[in-house]
This record gives sequence, structure tokens and C-alpha cells, in this order.
Amino acid sequence: MSGGLLVAGTTSDAGKSVVTAGICRWLVRQGVKVAPFKAQNMSLNSFVTRDGAEIGRAQAMQAQACRVEPTALMNPVLLKPGGERSSQVVLLGRPVGEMSARGYHGGRQERLLGTVLDSLAELRATHDAVICEGAGSPAEINLRRTDIVNMGIARGAGLPVLVVGDIDRGGVFASFFGTVALLAPEDQALIAGYLVNKFRGDVSLLEPGLDMLHGLTGRRTYGVLPFRHGLGIDEEDGLRVSLRGTVRESAVAPPVGEDVLRVAVCAVPLMSNFTDVDALAAEPGVVVRFVDRPEELADADLVIVPGTRGTVRALQWLRERGLADAIARRAAERRPVLGICGGFQLLGEHIEDEVESRAGHVDGLGLLPVRVRFAREKTLTRPVGTALGERVEGYEIHHGVARVASGDPFLDGCRVGQTWGTHWHGSLESDGFRRAFLREVAAAAGRRFVPARDTSFAALREEQLDRLGDLIEHHADTDALWRLIESGAPRGLPFVPPGAPA
Repeated sequence: MSGGLLVAGTTSDAGKSVVTAGICRWLVRQGVKVAPFKAQNMSLNSFVTRDGAEIGRAQAMQAQACRVEPTALMNPVLLKPGGERSSQVVLLGRPVGEMSARGYHGGRQERLLGTVLDSLAELRATHDAVICEGAGSPAEINLRRTDIVNMGIARGAGLPVLVVGDIDRGGVFASFFGTVALLAPEDQALIAGYLVNKFRGDVSLLEPGLDMLHGLTGRRTYGVLPFRHGLGIDEEDGLRVSLRGTVRESAVAPPVGEDVLRVAVCAVPLMSNFTDVDALAAEPGVVVRFVDRPEELADADLVIVPGTRGTVRALQWLRERGLADAIARRAAERRPVLGICGGFQLLGEHIEDEVESRAGHVDGLGLLPVRVRFAREKTLTRPVGTALGERVEGYEIHHGVARVASGDPFLDGCRVGQTWGTHWHGSLESDGFRRAFLREVAAAAGRRFVPARDTSFAALREEQLDRLGDLIEHHADTDALWRLIESGAPRGLPFVPPGAPA
């Protein structure tokens, strides 16, 4: 078997990432050697593979669902937005330059189709099945000519397509019909059917509509997945996604000690790797919220300045909103502040940036004895070390090179009083270190908070991936899905007019 399937969506955030992960986990539990694939991902939420390649975190999560190591082949093109109209292009795990949206869709994207198809072919040669994730909607008719992630890859590789629709936001029947009806006949021939996501209520009330949709388009529905809270892990971007995507909603789990611990995360522009705080939200009694006003820091026990693709822009944003002064007051009062990656850089004394913002010399907040110079080459590593007496693993993704002049060492960064800074993403997923760090924060904040002794972030992640597999196994027609993956789209699917415009 060398099967494949493309999971497309009627819209962005329809649930493609989690459905793909769920199908992957269901397949691997059947003994299938499976891999995930997304030809092109636009995200600031990325990950570093063991061989130093940068890919989208959604594909890293899907690789975990497959119980395989993530590789650059699983996400050959990653676009990292640097503003409203430009992105850094990461090709097979390495940055190759900045490009405007017009320049990318004006020719560069088409030239990458060969690389994308080669990557997919290599994965299919070494796995029983590859489950591909699309991007946005396959019916973006203004972009179809240059598409390499939806119908472009489906047609190039002969993949059947399953269209996912989010019924919770409404209009799912019109979205399913319109998606098919706006595609060219050759593309429509690969659209096998539909999967309804986030349904609440009695499925029997939905069935007449599904029957009518089948009559109108000649395509069946392969399952109706019920609404489940907290399943949006490691998705692409957006503050709303990160809040929804916490592994465990902390409000549900009461504190072990007498007090809760309140964590305020500054919602800086171009925030990257917001999943760094998911491990905190997984701790019983830790309340995580994203903030953008100085008064929201007043009752926080810990303030986190997260990673960002625009360090200088984030620094300016903090100053304009009064957050910079509020953070400086906290540091002076020895109240805990943690800067991660770009957040660490802007806590330093000086930034020399001729690469990311091209702003030249910029004064930082001056809370840590650090000077940062942006290098052309990006640092992509998977460091391992110790801090607070505990083993820590992480990953680094940054152009800024930090020169630490003094302070106490902390994960290749430094600590002064209760202000901490590091380039390491993912460090809080190391359970022992996370507990030790939270004990330090609680003591400094005067809170009678006690970390749970048995919280395992890795185990919680596995539980969640199994929940995704269960959704597919219990609520999708898995026999029909298997036939799609193994044999491709059914033959003789009818054309739905009007089709794509000429």
C-alpha cells in the first residue's frame, strides 16, 4: 500500500489540522506506517527537527500523532509573515529570503511545485500512507493558477480530497456545495466527499441535509464529528487559536495548594510560538491569559514576553501601550518576568538589527545585561541543558545573537533578580523544570501555590492525540476512509456547475 489523502477545508480554521492528526493517529493504531504532509504552511508557530530544519508546529504535532520523527519533507514550504504584505520563505527547513505576497503568487510559488511533489513522493515511497493537509480553501479561484497546497498538489499526485466544514460557524451546506461548484472539472473529479466538524446535537436532525447534499453533488459525507473542547493543539496562528489550544483549560483543574498562579502573556505583534505557554496552562491552578494593557499586569504573578517575528516592532508596541513601563516597574520590584526568544532580546540593553526590521541601533528595555545583534544566518537548534537543578530540552529559532555580559546563567540566556530571559522555546514542556520554575515564581509572588507532582505534559499531549484518533474511529466511516486512502477518489463523480471561471 502507498496510499494518500488530502484533507481540505471550506475555510481556514475549519479543523483541517486536527482532522489530519486524528486520521493519522487512527491509522497508526491500525498498524499503518503513516506520515503527515503540508505542502505550504503560513505560520509563525514553528518547530525545529532533530537535524535542524524549521517546519510548522502543526506538522510536528501530526508527526507525533503518527509516532514518527518530524522532518522537513513533511512541510517543504513554510511562510513566516513579517508584516501585512511580506513573509520569510523557508524551503525544506532553511530560510531562502523575504518575499511579498504579490511576488510569491506571481511566479515563485509555481516554481516550487516540483519540490513539493518530490517531497511528497519521497514520503510515499517510505510510508504506507501519507495524510496531507490543505490550506485555507481549495476554492480560492483567484489563487488556483499558482496553487501548490490544495488542488494543485491533489491533481499533481492524484490524491482524493476530503473537504472538512465547521458546522459550528454556520453555513456548512452552502460551503460544501460552493467549494465543489467553484472547481474545474478535473479538480472536482478528486473531491470524494465531506466531513462535518464541530457538530452539537442530534445527528438525525442533520441527516436530511446530508442526503440533499449527496443528491445535489453526488458526493457522500464520510462522518460527523461532535464538538469537543480543547482539541485545537499546535495550530497555525492567531491569539484565539492559542487560547483555545491549551492542552488543559486551567479553570477546570483546581489548584493543589491554597492559591492559583496568574500568568499574563503580552500579546505582542507577530507573536511566534505561542504554544510555549500551553505547558503552563496544563498545570492545575495556573491561569493563563493574553493581555495588551498595562493595568492587566497588576495582579499577574508572572508576566511573559513571548517570541515574535518582529522584535523591534514588538518593543515599540510595548512602549506605545505603556506595557514597557509596567514591565520595568515589575522588574524593579523583583516581581517575575520571563522573556522568550524575541521577548528575551527586547529585555536587553541594545539591539542592532540590519536584518529583520533594518532599524539599525535600538535601545532595549535595559532589564537584562544583554546586547543583541541580528545575523543573516538563522539559528536553528535543539539544545539540552539544566536549570534550577532540572534537565531541560528546548529548541531555538532566531536571527538575533545575544551577548550576555553578566547576570546568573539561565538556559543560554541570563537571570537578574526575578527577570529571566532565554532563546529556548519549549523549555516549559520539561516537567521537572516547569515545576521548579513555578515554585520560584510562587515564592517571589508570595503565593501559596504548589505545582502538581504528577502533571506530565507529554502524557497530556498523547491523551489529546488519542482523543483525536477516537473522534475519527467512532464518528467517521473508517471503512470508506480506508478505501479512499488506498484506492483514490470514486470514479464517475458528477460535475457540479458552474465550475471554475475560465
